[in-house]
Amino acid sequence: MTRLTLGVYFARHFASATLAVFIGVFALVVLVDYVEMTRRTGDLPQVSALLVAEISLFRVPQATERIMPFAVLVGTMACYLNLSRRLELVIARASGMSAWQFVAPAVLMALAFGVFATTVYNPVSSALRERSKRLEAEMFGGQRSALQQLGTGFWVRQRSTDGQSIINASASRAQGVQLDGVTVFNFDSNGRFVDRVEAVNATLESGYWRLEQARIYAAGAQVRREETMQLATHLTPEQVRENFATPETVSFWELPAYIALAEQAGLAAAGYKLQYHLLLARPLLLGAMVLLAASVSLHFFRFGGASRTVLSGVLAGFLLYVLSKVTEDLSKAELMHPAAAAWIPVLFGGLTGFVTLLYQEDG
Repeated sequence: MTRLTLGVYFARHFASATLAVFIGVFALVVLVDYVEMTRRTGDLPQVSALLVAEISLFRVPQATERIMPFAVLVGTMACYLNLSRRLELVIARASGMSAWQFVAPAVLMALAFGVFATTVYNPVSSALRERSKRLEAEMFGGQRSALQQLGTGFWVRQRSTDGQSIINASASRAQGVQLDGVTVFNFDSNGRFVDRVEAVNATLESGYWRLEQARIYAAGAQVRREETMQLATHLTPEQVRENFATPETVSFWELPAYIALAEQAGLAAAGYKLQYHLLLARPLLLGAMVLLAASVSLHFFRFGGASRTVLSGVLAGFLLYVLSKVTEDLSKAELMHPAAAAWIPVLFGGLTGFVTLLYQEDG
């Protein structure tokens, strides 16, 4: 019972330290994003500060998903540093507990955090991100021309009964089915330029794009304005998602359906598969971060060398992040299987922390 009580005690300290780090970073990101949104909306007098704050608050949860492993890393080091300063780890060892016994509660809590982040936090952050995109589209409306977005955003080329078109969009919603800040370059069947169309937004319907508040620029003609116009297309929602969609905005529970639809349409869906495996691997990634941090923290507590060992922990986390980015880029370029890209960093980080901790504790 005593060891169980100590395990719960260590788990509670780990959870409080990790949550404190995560909430602190979350608040900082919200503040920075709010300042940036305020700068962008400074020339829109009809936009209230409350609306800007709401958009920032909805945007940030998805961004903070990437910092969860680092919050666990820093939280673990802070937890064991405080326990060591109060000599509680020394007392735990004197009572017969090994390092594995007071690291295990933190690993279990990290796994629980990872499961929660994948199954609950991710769907909520995805929904909030889509809502922030809708609010941004409504807020900016026709205030900015699509020409201001050329060279950025998303691009796709399509063929239809009317000829060829190149579509550029500054932002996408509903996984590419709805586009904002749209510019369309139309060509005839012989490849000759016909006109350019700018629209505030576009929605993919069955067999055509519905363009809203469109302006048509043709050589030798005056600019025409259409409240609504149709642009023929053979694109399907599955094909559109390959160009305009961002897999990070798809909920964990919806990813299998998106992958199945893409495969039925003959598409690779590498981005969706990668995101799905990343979310599946997240609990073990957080557990691997605990092992990395514990190996560094225990070495520091017992042998000294604060700056060197803490720096080595931060460096280990940074190298793991670089490895994950490299594998993700290889997967997106279809040079590595999505499952391998998601799980290799987890295995590397977990084995590194485990072997280091094993060498320190058991020689």
